[in-house]
Amino acid sequence: MEPVQYTSTPDEIAVVTMDDGKVNALSPRMLDALNEAFDRADARRERAVVLAGRSGVFSAGFDLRVLATGGVEAERMLRDGFLTAERMLRSPRPIVVAGTGHTFAMAVFLLSSADYRVGADDRSTIQANEVAIGLTMPHAGVSILRHRLSPAAFERATTLAEAFDPAAAVAAGLLDEVVAPERVVDRALEVAVRLAELDPAAHAATKLRARSPLLAVLAEEIAAEFGTTA
Repeated sequence: MEPVQYTSTPDEIAVVTMDDGKVNALSPRMLDALNEAFDRADARRERAVVLAGRSGVFSAGFDLRVLATGGVEAERMLRDGFLTAERMLRSPRPIVVAGTGHTFAMAVFLLSSADYRVGADDRSTIQANEVAIGLTMPHAGVSILRHRLSPAAFERATTLAEAFDPAAAVAAGLLDEVVAPERVVDRALEVAVRLAELDPAAHAATKLRARSPLLAVLAEEIAAEFGTTA
């Protein structure tokens, strides 16, 4: 079973769905598949992208088994995770996340790198849990959350590893809206269709202008912390 499925709607919206049958761990294989899907959206010149998870879970973050093993594979996974977030932040086309459920660690940084986020109005948790599990949050993760969250929520999300329910996530800036769980993907598609009507050149140029300070910092932090070799 492939961990990522790709479909395209008649409105030229790419729907990229992570589903590994478990918790959508951002393993090297999952990250490679995600980037292949983004490459496909680029090649097809899709007008927007919806990134979704499986029912009940968006993603639990990096594959902890790979992290525990360490070595080159773990280093590559960390680097590729943040390069994927950087790619989303730079995307010339709108990216809408369908937050289909629980979202942890690296998945929170991907969520925060989209243009719009629709969450499920359920009992799911969104948590950058690095500090809670004994890890120092990477510089790139701190920068992404600082860019996205309100100052008070930023402190709670980073240094205190606060677990946000969907309503609190909207207030913090982690989500833009919540809908019934069965409506998350459909609502994300509705938003993507609306965003696809924006002038594409103006959207891409303004996005880069608005995010240029963050993108400059991210490039330096990713290279310094994880290296640049493949």
